[in-house]
Amino acid sequence: MGRAPTRYRRDMRVHAVEHPLVTHKLSVLRSADTPSPIFRQLADELVTLLAYEATRDVTVAPVEITTPVTTMTGAKLSRPRPIVVPVLRAGLGMLDGMVRLLPTAEVGFLGLKRDEETFEAITYANRLPDDLSDRQCFVLDPMLATGGTLIATIRYLFERGARDVTCVTLLAAPEGIEAMRQAIGEDSRVTIVTAAIDEKLDEKGYIVPGLGDAGDRLFGVVD
Repeated sequence: MGRAPTRYRRDMRVHAVEHPLVTHKLSVLRSADTPSPIFRQLADELVTLLAYEATRDVTVAPVEITTPVTTMTGAKLSRPRPIVVPVLRAGLGMLDGMVRLLPTAEVGFLGLKRDEETFEAITYANRLPDDLSDRQCFVLDPMLATGGTLIATIRYLFERGARDVTCVTLLAAPEGIEAMRQAIGEDSRVTIVTAAIDEKLDEKGYIVPGLGDAGDRLFGVVD
């Protein structure tokens, strides 16, 4: 038993979740009038909705269970356990919403920041196992803008043996998606699950119409 995962696709899969609740919560997140406490709450709820879609291919194994009526074969998450990887710092605001659906998953952390001149990702923290052989990885990062941070993260995970990587984002830009396609290439084991694909990036590399700086809005930092 167990649903065989769709692996080694010919191209990276991008899934923009279409659901009224996703659209509603994202609309409130976009508003400049939404304060940090409400922003955090709605982001948490939105990530749980996205996590439902992101975990469709999580691997399971058969398990025998006894109901009040009879015995049957059910399913449980397979080992090795999935690992959830929030990209610091903004990805931390998405962690609770993800582990709500995957409470037995391991959690690792990767700290990357974007060079505001080159837009390249710089690693400043790493709390992940050296060996990720056959692990399903779920990466949390609110914004897929230029794609640099997620490309660096995906490469890092595959170098350490990850089986596949699913990136969960609140928003994505077409330029970032294309950059990931170019960097990752064919025969990919990568999925992007996002609440929306926005119009474009501006000259500073921010998503338009976007929702501003997700990290600042999650944690109450104002420029």
